Amino acid sequence: MIAQNVLLNEQEMIKWQNKLQKEHQKVLFWEAQAKGEERKRLAGLRQEIERQQQRIAKPQQLDYQSTAIKLVPPQTVIKNLIMAFLVGGSICLIGQIFYNLFTQGGLGIKDASAATASLLVFLGALFTGLGYYDVLGKVAGAGSIVPITGFANSIVSSALEFKSEGYISGVGARLFNVAGPILVYGTMVSILVGLVYYFAR
Repeated sequence: MIAQNVLLNEQEMIKWQNKLQKEHQKVLFWEAQAKGEERKRLAGLRQEIERQQQRIAKPQQLDYQSTAIKLVPPQTVIKNLIMAFLVGGSICLIGQIFYNLFTQGGLGIKDASAATASLLVFLGALFTGLGYYDVLGKVAGAGSIVPITGFANSIVSSALEFKSEGYISGVGARLFNVAGPILVYGTMVSILVGLVYYFAR
């Protein structure tokens, strides 16, 4: 066994790791076959070996964590917030312009809302297919996800990933991977709300 305050070089560490791994496998095998007090004794030995393995691996984990922290790019929270607000707000502004055009064209409020939502979903799907929406997402972050166009992007993106498998088994089968649960949940909830509303009258 290794004392807690002993520092090992890399070569010794690898040697002890291999040795402990072999001992761990042996004890696991014996423990599975043992019964009663013998099994308890072997379980204690196995736990001690696992503690030794963790003790040896700890310096490597700390070294990895310190290296990873250095390599993580600096977070730009304020910039991300501003871009999400500007891009998400711009998408909503475009939607409002379409809505105003539809109402001025003679559509009612419900029809204009449905037409606006349909057009935004179509545009989101179109720009995702052309590859522009992913570029926008890198700049806008959550600003491109929150509006209704983000819904279209989630559907088309999941389908395009499997385009190489064909239009039926690939695109068609994977089209609702992400949005499917949302549609099912929305449909079920709308049915339940409709039933409650119907029987409550």
